[in-house]
Amino acid sequence: MSEELIPETPEQETEENEAAEPIKQRKNGLYPGVSDELAENMKSGWADTELHGLEPIAQAEHTAARRAALSARFPGERLVIPAGNLRTRSNDTEYAFRASTEYAYLTGDQTQDGVLVLEPTGDSGHQATIYLLPRSNRENGEFWLDGQGELWVGRRHSLAEAEQLLGIPAKDVREIAAALTEATGPVRNVRGHDASIEAALTDKVTAERDEELRVYLSEARLVKDAFEIDELQKACDATARGFEDVVRSLDKAEATSERFIEGTFFLRARIEGNDIGYGSICAAGPHATTLHWVRNDGAVRSGELLLLDAGVETNELYTADVTRTLPINGTFSPLQRKIYDAVYEAQEAGIAAVKPGASFRDFHDASQRVLAEKLVEWGLLGDLSVDKVLELGLQRRWTLHGTGHMLGMDVHDCAVARTEAYVDGILEPGVCLTVEPGLYFQADDLTVPEEYRGIGVRIEDDILVTEDGNRNLSDKLPRRADEVEAWMAQLKG
Repeated sequence: MSEELIPETPEQETEENEAAEPIKQRKNGLYPGVSDELAENMKSGWADTELHGLEPIAQAEHTAARRAALSARFPGERLVIPAGNLRTRSNDTEYAFRASTEYAYLTGDQTQDGVLVLEPTGDSGHQATIYLLPRSNRENGEFWLDGQGELWVGRRHSLAEAEQLLGIPAKDVREIAAALTEATGPVRNVRGHDASIEAALTDKVTAERDEELRVYLSEARLVKDAFEIDELQKACDATARGFEDVVRSLDKAEATSERFIEGTFFLRARIEGNDIGYGSICAAGPHATTLHWVRNDGAVRSGELLLLDAGVETNELYTADVTRTLPINGTFSPLQRKIYDAVYEAQEAGIAAVKPGASFRDFHDASQRVLAEKLVEWGLLGDLSVDKVLELGLQRRWTLHGTGHMLGMDVHDCAVARTEAYVDGILEPGVCLTVEPGLYFQADDLTVPEEYRGIGVRIEDDILVTEDGNRNLSDKLPRRADEVEAWMAQLKG
């Protein structure tokens, strides 16, 4: 990676553009400076690459409807929704940028530093404007001297191109801080993404009002539109292919580690989507009993189980969230199968409870009852009744987590929705959630027979509530133990 330049902030760029000053060079760069002749040479001789007649992005109609609903909810108020900025990983390298969910949901845009502003047009209605970085300035050398110049990081759309694609008037984002500083009237901002925006609005917003905006945008995503459902199906289909890739490469994972599994799935996510939707859990053997095992540095051994929890994030930022627990050698042992079948039965009960008009909690309660029944049947809870176990929550020693969550642009979507709208809410068509019961017997758990210790099983699918029940978006992956074994045998050849 080249190291000649110092990345500049948008604010620094603005000052230098206006003053036509040279871009500051990186300390310890190999070139001491830029000659006048080179600077002049770099200003000219470039073709006009402006794109014309662009078609709107596929979701433009949907993002417009989402902005209209937002406008109706907060009449007469200025609404500010930032995409966020690059975050430093180490020294002068950054993490891959991922736009804030709220911004991407309302615009379809994913570029860093972008800001959506809804300006009130009176007592009702808003004018939407999207603030973006324009094409790099060639007169002052920004495009080749600045760390985020297009010659270094790639071409970005002009403001005119962005307007055509997004269906939103576009302006230079380097003007927005000053404009917001001078703004009057009520303002709400989605916090936590752009410090410069928050600084400009510091005396105009309140935490309570900003949180109301954030909560609204979280709840707006509870019911998915047709575009979102298609994206979630794409994510699940790509994820299924990623799981197939892993099964085909299990022999290589045994020769290396869980990281081979992680890398194999990641390759599929990058080929068919934007990224993984969350850190892949590639948990072999006793690591399967650690709910969020993302170190993925352990051994992969024949005769043990692999708990793979992974999801492809599409290019439009919708993620799958799927788990399968697989026998590494292709065949469950009798005890592994007994535990697996219990979890499968619990998942079947949970999925059956997902339907319009049901309470969100119903699928959790249905799955937990089955797991409690199995634990009592196996003699792990003494002579207590199933009802008593559930009343006291004793099954949680081995089930640990809730049985599912909302799914969408975030793997744990709609996370700041009000409790009455989420876990105490009623399911309706368009809701998408996971159903993922599990049993986890820790390696050091002396309350269970020794042969149980170190076994962890979870089965997770992405379920869409439909008009007449539900649809399993991830049903391309087998779930029953015998189907899993047959599927693995076929893939391994």
